[in-house]
Formats: sequence, structure tokens, C-alpha cells
Amino acid sequence: MPLVRRDPPRPPESTGVSAAIPAPRDRTSRTGAADDLGNALEAETDPRAREAVLAALLAIADPSAAAALARHLRSEDASLRNACIEALQAMPAAASSVLPSLLADADADVRLLATEIVRTQPTEAANGMLARLLERETHPNVCGAAVEVLAEIGTSDAVPSLRAARSRFSSEAFLPQAIDTVLARLGSGR
Repeated sequence: MPLVRRDPPRPPESTGVSAAIPAPRDRTSRTGAADDLGNALEAETDPRAREAVLAALLAIADPSAAAALARHLRSEDASLRNACIEALQAMPAAASSVLPSLLADADADVRLLATEIVRTQPTEAANGMLARLLERETHPNVCGAAVEVLAEIGTSDAVPSLRAARSRFSSEAFLPQAIDTVLARLGSGR
């Protein structure tokens, strides 16, 4: 039997984005890498390169990566906003660290987009976040988005908040009917 000589393993080649991801143990480096990747995401216009940056942030999937993605919810670039929402939905544990601030953001559009990220949170946590949002929200479109998500994942825990929102927005054209539909689904009627 001939001897087979194995070559020693070679160091990984630098592949650009993936080389920016530090070892998992180095939390400070990971935070810095996520921040750098977030900055690169904003500047990148090539769709394939943007996908690579998103994949690198998904590989990190910690609160720093979620923060790097969340700051792009204000972007004028709809494809970037949507890509960041999808990435945050794909990392629910990490996204939970940024959701409270996104749901309390001064910009109603950011709050509305955040409801889509809440959709992928564990049911109990999602119900709690959306119920609290409904209790204080003043913009009917944001409430409508929250009600839409509750129509899919809502539980009876959200009923008091739904009823309060229905009362506050009784003069709106669409919201009371949408809330009634969710309440009926939850078996609570009006």
C-alpha cells in the first residue's frame, strides 16, 4: 500500500466580506465587523455584493448585526429596506434586541416596518410587543400593520389592546373593521 502524503491545510483565502467576520469568541471584533458591514451595506450598489454583506451579517446574527441592519429601515432605497427586514426576520433572537426601539421610533414608517419583523418573533413575545404598540400608537396605519400581524399570530392576550385601539380609532374607515375581524378570529367579538 503506497503512502499517501497529505498536504498541511492551507489558511483560508481572503474572500472579502467573509474575511471581515471575526472568530465567534471576539465579541468586540464582531461588533466592529457588524458595524463595518452595516456601513458597507449602505454604500454597496451591486446586488450580489449586497447579498454577500447581508449573508455576513446573518452569519454574525447577534445584537450588533441586528443594529447594523435596523439602521437601514430609514433608507430611501426600498430594496435595501426590504432586504434588511428579511435579514432581521431570519435572525429573530438577535432582532428582539432592536425591536423595542424600532417600535418606539419617532418615525411612523419605521414603526410600521418593525411590525413586519415582529411577525417572526415567538408568539408570546410578538403578542406582547404588538399589544403594547397598540396601546400607545397614534398613527392609524401603524395600528393597521400591527392588527394585520395579529390577524395571523394573535392570541387572546392581545384582546384588551385591540379593543382599546378600536375605541380610539372608531372614526377611521378601515381600522375598526379590521380589528373586528381579528377579535372574531380570537373568539372575542367586539
